[in-house]
Amino acid sequence: MNDDARQDGSDGPVAREGGGSTGEGLAGAVRTVSGLTLLSRLGGLARDVATVRVFGDTAIGSAFAAAFLLPNLFRRLFGEGALAAAFLPVYSKAVARGGEDASRLASLVLRRLALVTGAITLLGEVVLLALVLWDGGGAERSLSFRLMMVMLPFMPLVCLAAILGAMLQVHGRFGPAAGAPILLNVFMIAGAMLHFAGPRFDAVTSAYLIGALVVVSGLAQVLWCARALRGYSRTIADHRSAAAEGRAVLRGFVPVAIGLGAIQLNTFLDTLIAMWPIWVGPTVFGVVYPLDEASNAILGYTQRLYQFPLGVFGIAVATAAFPMLTAAADDPVRLGRTLARAIRLSLFIGLPASAGLVVVRHDLVYTMFGGGAFSDEGVGRAANVLTGYAFAVWAYGLNHVFVRVFYAKGDMTTPMRLALASVGVNIALNLTLMWSMREAGLAWATAFSQFAQTLALAVLVRRHVPGGVLTGADVRAIGAMAGACLVMALAAQGALLAMGRALGWWASAARLGVCTAAGGAAYVAAARALRVDELRTFAGRLAGRATSNAARTDLP
Repeated sequence: MNDDARQDGSDGPVAREGGGSTGEGLAGAVRTVSGLTLLSRLGGLARDVATVRVFGDTAIGSAFAAAFLLPNLFRRLFGEGALAAAFLPVYSKAVARGGEDASRLASLVLRRLALVTGAITLLGEVVLLALVLWDGGGAERSLSFRLMMVMLPFMPLVCLAAILGAMLQVHGRFGPAAGAPILLNVFMIAGAMLHFAGPRFDAVTSAYLIGALVVVSGLAQVLWCARALRGYSRTIADHRSAAAEGRAVLRGFVPVAIGLGAIQLNTFLDTLIAMWPIWVGPTVFGVVYPLDEASNAILGYTQRLYQFPLGVFGIAVATAAFPMLTAAADDPVRLGRTLARAIRLSLFIGLPASAGLVVVRHDLVYTMFGGGAFSDEGVGRAANVLTGYAFAVWAYGLNHVFVRVFYAKGDMTTPMRLALASVGVNIALNLTLMWSMREAGLAWATAFSQFAQTLALAVLVRRHVPGGVLTGADVRAIGAMAGACLVMALAAQGALLAMGRALGWWASAARLGVCTAAGGAAYVAAARALRVDELRTFAGRLAGRATSNAARTDLP
């Protein structure tokens, strides 16, 4: 056992970020997760800035985006999403019992995960190879399938890293798991830099190189998380005594995969629709298709922009709250207060993130993607896509929080049913809106379907919290956040009008910086004037144990 691994000498899970009261503990854990996730997401933006200048809004960019999406879809379903959500409550109880039960369960799940994802990877490689050999033309189509073959092995590696990260969360170590994706960004940025350094590669060669480095980063993430787990868990060959718990995890996997994976499935469907011009052709049943070869690149890169605030804070709240919701599952009052605090923390960032992205959409897209291989037309189309996605950023975050309440209570079917309904709504809206709004219609379809799913979850979650979730004070606090958000939007829009029209990259970057600063300052000032408690909580100015816990957090 590491000397610094267990500072309290207990046998149960250590939640250093989760000590103190519900609000203090959750805020401390969120600060840890969101802080490292912020570094990861900033690295992700740097990664996108680098790669977009290699590929642009071209057919190569669309092919790379589709190939990169495939292993990430499985990562979110098998790794950090469904399997982790089904595994975490069972593993938490095993850790609380002490002994080697938790290590046996972890060994069982990790080995089965490696076998299943390895088999899927092998099957996928065979299918993709057949598609490449069968393909009779289309260089872009063949490139797309070949890039998928290169990057598919990233899937089993990153899934294993995600489960190791879930184990770390149970032991109170949110830092290493939240920081692991930074490795992916480092490798991809290095690959993009090689495109411009020395003898320049063409875009196709660079696509293969960056794809190979993605796989290397997956191995690095596994080693990173495994090292952080030393002293908490060990590999046990004989895990027969954990078979019953292993079956419980696997029984929960399918409904959890559907329930948590709705937004990933919707994103995957968006990709299938956007890739039609490359994979099939420019027409459908003799009618000119409304999307083109650049559509998937535009969608893929723009998704990163709305996912930035969602990943930094929205999902961080759900990640940090999940172990606490699980611990409070048998106490309706405690469960309700934990959920209420998570809702308020999620909305505190989600609401201004939605409004802010709409206000700065043009300058943000041009600053991130313009001035390189991304065309001016592509910038305008990406801004329209961002507006659609931004509409429901706050709902995406709440969706993750609500779903985890159901899982903490052992209710796997309700989120699954709602997710299936959400996917059906998304498909119908996709096939309707894309004819008039092009790829922006796909973004609006995703936003509306997620909004509807979140609303339904909010209504149905009351069956697990019979005493109600939000008190009058909670409602007033959320109203104050909305008021502060309105002040922020007006200040940001005023700053844009005052600076006038942007001409060129530097002008757009300046407008973006001034607008963001003005809006952020206005939001903080308004939140302080309206006495929004989340401002003080999230800023880390809580006294006593929350501050102490944050200071003692084990970081890699």
